[in-house]
Amino acid sequence: MGFKTGDFKTREEYYADLRAMRPNVFKNGRFISDLVTDPDTKGLIENEATTYDLLQDPRNDDVLKAKSTLSGDAVVRWHTLMTCPEDLMYNGRVKKLHFHKVGTCAAGTCTGWNCFNVLWSVTSEIDGQYGTDYHKRLENWLRDVEHKDYKIAGALTDAKGDRSKKASQQTSPDYSVHVSEIRGDGIVVNGAKVMIAHAAACHEIICIPGTAYREDEKEYVVAFAVPRDIEGLTLVQTDVAERKQGWDEIRYGDQSSYLLFENCFIPRERVFMCGEWSHSGTGIGRFTANYRAAIGSCMSGQGDVMIGAGVLMARANGLSANVFKEKFVDMALINDLVYGLGLGAMLAGEKHPSGVFYADPTLAHANKCYVAKFYAELRRLCQDIGGGIAETGCFPDYRDCTHPEMGPKIMKYVQANPAVSAETRARAARLTEWFARGGGTLAFVHGGGSPDGARMVVRANTPLEYYAQCAADIAGITEKVEDPAPAGKGK
Repeated sequence: MGFKTGDFKTREEYYADLRAMRPNVFKNGRFISDLVTDPDTKGLIENEATTYDLLQDPRNDDVLKAKSTLSGDAVVRWHTLMTCPEDLMYNGRVKKLHFHKVGTCAAGTCTGWNCFNVLWSVTSEIDGQYGTDYHKRLENWLRDVEHKDYKIAGALTDAKGDRSKKASQQTSPDYSVHVSEIRGDGIVVNGAKVMIAHAAACHEIICIPGTAYREDEKEYVVAFAVPRDIEGLTLVQTDVAERKQGWDEIRYGDQSSYLLFENCFIPRERVFMCGEWSHSGTGIGRFTANYRAAIGSCMSGQGDVMIGAGVLMARANGLSANVFKEKFVDMALINDLVYGLGLGAMLAGEKHPSGVFYADPTLAHANKCYVAKFYAELRRLCQDIGGGIAETGCFPDYRDCTHPEMGPKIMKYVQANPAVSAETRARAARLTEWFARGGGTLAFVHGGGSPDGARMVVRANTPLEYYAQCAADIAGITEKVEDPAPAGKGK
């Protein structure tokens, strides 16, 4: 379908949206009055604002725009229901496009998108079992936001408290977001969701249970959507402000928030789960399948830019990029492995009766394991190619390099290749350093969940007995071959 660029939100309109919100974002001992210009948040806002620039370019229409499955209208793709493998692949393509443009995560088009796609099926199942109207509430909410081009943060991770104890055993119930009061017109929630990517830069936040709960923990089983500036919610930014200048400051930021819910009232129409404990594990399982299938797109997108940074550093150092061609191949192989395995998980997925499509969980979780393992190698290769100036932390800062007296002396020794300026080498070095040891070092190990948890899913879904029987049949083995009894125990 054709898209009219003028029908989509612009950067300036996004800025206006943020400035109209209640100042509930706290960082460095104060509430921030203007997220757009404040040095502690402007990099984050610049990151998410880039999406709206991309929306104005017709060349990005295929990736960033789509036809709504609800209204049939043209909407931003991250507001759509994913109903087939191709939709899941576009999820990955959106992520990869953003990484190519900003070098880091653009969570406002990511986690929230996955959250409401999970809730689409889960609310359908709950309504079928209990006669509730959660699914219609979710549909009404989605119809409302889809024409506003909102950024939507997704919040799963709770503070949790003592990891050896269940939520119901903690010294405070607030370690996980929970329902503290049920009213006729809504619910009251308390607790904290933590490490929520880019929540401060989003219009809405959608919360879902971050784990499976038992029947005696049903107060923790709650899903809802709120405006980012709702009363009773405070966002505490988790990153230390760097306040750097010039080429020391990377334009695009990546920040997370602690979401502190304090007697926060959620209107009934925005509540999508409330106590249906037997469905909490279903929701997190479907979320991780789609999320971990697509995380390969994130890592490969950043890895592509790391390759580019390596090329720039090699040339700025006075070397041909061909000197490092095998290392670039190694980096490309890592990128293609995780991207391709993610695509495989998407293609091998399954359509739910509610209409949405979910990736194959075993392949998706395998992808997460490889992402966690190989990201360190990707960074190591990028550092290796860049050399000491980009890796050791021994490069003078921008203010010293541009000092009227000392700057020319310093920059004389920063320059390497006489055909490339000292400033260009400095900028390429800072970018490599940002990827390797700064703000561009993303949470590919624990981001989106623990790799040990992913391994558990793969282990649970690997049919050892079936594979052993296949091998026995091929080998002509007819006797039963079983595990020996544990040492010290009889049969």
